[in-house]
Formats: sequence, C-alpha cells, structure tokens
Amino acid sequence: MFVFSSDVDRVDRALVHRWLSEESYWAKGRSRADQDAAMAASRNYGVYEEPTGRQVGYARLVTDGVFFGWLCDVFVDAAARGKGIGKMLVSGVLDDVTPRGPKRIVLATADAQGLYEQFGWAELSGEMTWMVRIRPDAEPAGDAPLA
Repeated sequence: MFVFSSDVDRVDRALVHRWLSEESYWAKGRSRADQDAAMAASRNYGVYEEPTGRQVGYARLVTDGVFFGWLCDVFVDAAARGKGIGKMLVSGVLDDVTPRGPKRIVLATADAQGLYEQFGWAELSGEMTWMVRIRPDAEPAGDAPLA
C-alpha cells in the first residue's frame, strides 16, 4: 500500500538528491546544495510505502500559487514503477493546489506524455511562443525546463 503526502518534513532529501542527480535524465550531476535550495523554494510531495514509510516517489511544484506553476522533478523509484505511483503523485499534486491553485501548470517530459495527458496536459500551441533563457554560466546538466 502506498500513501501520498505533501508533508515536506517527510521527504528524504538525500534519497531524492540521489535519484535526481544519478538516475534522472534531466538532473544528472545536480549538486545537493542546488537541490536543497530548489526544494526550499518549492512545494514538495512524496509517495511512501506503508507500513515501512519508505519513500518511493517525489515531485516538486514551483509556483506563485495563483497564476503559474511548473511541475518538475517527478521521479518514481525503479523498484516501485508500474504500481501507479506516478499517477498518485500527479493526482496528489493537483488535488493539493485545486481549486484555488495556479491557472496554468507547465511541465517538460521526454518520455511520460501519456501519463500527463491523462490529467489534462497537452502540447503547447496557440498564439504565444514559449521561450527559455539559460544563464550563460549554467552547467549543461539538463536543468532547462523547456529544452
């Protein structure tokens, strides 16, 4: 059995850093200091195995809480994949910020479009062109949200 939580004190920061810096395709090499700073400036979520309390998933939402949000760092432990953890994370995040939450939530993914489409995400189109600015001295560690 798995449970979703928005309790930031429950997040295993060392584990999340290891997952993202060693196993994700978008944050390889991310420093622990950078990860901790990003977590401090975001809403953090986890999924935990019960009754052990072992963390099996993580997601982060960067948001102003009203107009805009960026869902990022969604990760499920390899040993727990295929058990609905990704759906539990996305559903839990949306439940946490709805109905008063951001009017727009964006994300970038190279491989999980099907998951996010189930919750109403679609590829960007329309009148506006989304652009990105990457700091010139930034390490190319895959942290660009729309690259």
